[in-house]
Amino acid sequence: MSLSHAARNRVRQRANYACEYCGVSEVDSGGMLTIDHFQPKSKGGTDALSNLVYCCNRCNQFKQNYWPTSAKDPYLYNPRQSDETEHFLEMDNGHLFPLTSVGAFTIKRLRLNRNPLVLYRQQKKEQLSGQRLLIQQQELIKTLEQLNSQLVAELEEQQILLEEQKRLLNLLLRDDG
Repeated sequence: MSLSHAARNRVRQRANYACEYCGVSEVDSGGMLTIDHFQPKSKGGTDALSNLVYCCNRCNQFKQNYWPTSAKDPYLYNPRQSDETEHFLEMDNGHLFPLTSVGAFTIKRLRLNRNPLVLYRQQKKEQLSGQRLLIQQQELIKTLEQLNSQLVAELEEQQILLEEQKRLLNLLLRDDG
């Protein structure tokens, strides 16, 4: 049985339209990604939403039909059961560092430190940094515009006071003369 269009869309939306393993988005990959059965159907998995993971073709290819067959076998990171930050730390150089044995196995099995992904993470980080800088500059411009408006208002107020002082001074000088 294949998944309904509605189920596919729910999985996509839940994943924010990005691979739940490596983070590559539909926009970055140029199209829709695949839906992986975390526990493969061939190993007892179902089409339940809790067993479905939205992932890119590469991660799906590297994962294949992996499923631990004994308690000694390593486990893959399951986006339905835990947050990625429990298992991976993204380093400044774009590499993922494993925080757990699950993280280490997932990085190795899905090749999450492959060169294109490392470069992708670096570019995303630079892009975010650029966006933050742009936001800071926009906030600074807004603050400077507000300060400028305040200065203009104060200058106008001072101009009015100077005119009033000038008028009073003229009155005083006329009365004395």
